[in-house]
Amino acid sequence: MRRATAAIAFALSLCVLSAADIQGTLVVEHKLTHRNVTASVGPYQRGAVVPLDTDRGEDPLAFERTHTAVWLEGELPSASVAANMEQRDRRFTPDLLVIPVGSTVSFPNGDTVFHNVFSLSKPKSFDLGNYPRGDTRLVSFPKPGIVFVNCRLHPNMAAVIVVTPNRFATHGDPAGHFTLRDVPPGKYTVVAWHKTAGFFRQTITVKQDEDASVRFIIPIIDAKPAHEMARR
Repeated sequence: MRRATAAIAFALSLCVLSAADIQGTLVVEHKLTHRNVTASVGPYQRGAVVPLDTDRGEDPLAFERTHTAVWLEGELPSASVAANMEQRDRRFTPDLLVIPVGSTVSFPNGDTVFHNVFSLSKPKSFDLGNYPRGDTRLVSFPKPGIVFVNCRLHPNMAAVIVVTPNRFATHGDPAGHFTLRDVPPGKYTVVAWHKTAGFFRQTITVKQDEDASVRFIIPIIDAKPAHEMARR
């Protein structure tokens, strides 16, 4: 038994030593997402008025890059995590989580108004009911997939939880760079997903102790305002 355990540990150590990183770039050159601002609170207002949140002058392209999830397809090593998606200023913070399958997410209410967090997504549906400031709810995610999250009391509030099939997952940084670390040698499909643009896939081969690279160009269809579309 001890010999078998030692052999397994030795094999795992070899995998770690021979692993490499996948370095990637997300190219997004146009704004993709229309940002919403919450309307009046209505009958669930409690305490002081919650200020309307804005985009705070952030770079719209940096927003798109940081809201693109990236992961490897397939049954690979995983490790569950405990994540947090707070309700603050009548928005979800963060409004994108990328977590491996089996993870748990906490939904604390940091506002002075009630919230009701729910999802109707097939990978995980739930309804946490109305709860006030200071309370939280926990949800586990046993299946991979895209989970869209909303609030029944504030229709503008929207977030996404990307549940990946393994631990090799991340999202872009403001410049569009990402890294999938310590990937064992082999052939993989790298997936990039953006809420508006959809799925993009590339096949890549990771060699022993040799970092690989991948580049995604996220295309869009230029959206026209509704009044312009009506003229056609």
